[in-house]
Amino acid sequence: MSMVTIQQAARRSGLSEPTLRYYEEVGLIGPISRDPSSGHRRYRERDLDDLQVLACLRAMGVGIEDMRTYQANRARGHEAAGEQRDLLLRHAERVELEIATLHVHRDYLERKAALWDARERGDVAAEAEAQARVAEITPRLEAMIHA
Repeated sequence: MSMVTIQQAARRSGLSEPTLRYYEEVGLIGPISRDPSSGHRRYRERDLDDLQVLACLRAMGVGIEDMRTYQANRARGHEAAGEQRDLLLRHAERVELEIATLHVHRDYLERKAALWDARERGDVAAEAEAQARVAEITPRLEAMIHA
């Protein structure tokens, strides 16, 4: 069985060494084997698989508690399939909301840029149109800020 150091595990997973130590500390992984002579952590292939899953979940903004639930459900296998699906769909809904929010942010920025572009060119008609477009989106932006 191949064992790798914490540095190698960090490189392969994309997670930092402090994150790996933290994930072990809070029980998301491990306990991780130790080299008998040095006491250094030695990661097995199974540990690396777990780290890959956690790195993906982390990249998607999944919090520690949901990562813990996900890992526990993985260990339970098929009997936890429905719970796993629901957990992932809940995060998919959150991501969808974030995407919608980012679209409003982008639209606002583009409309404000158009306003300033019109001002720079001295185009009064384009400036008035851009100002109206900014005014259209401002209530949506303010609602998101105060939500």
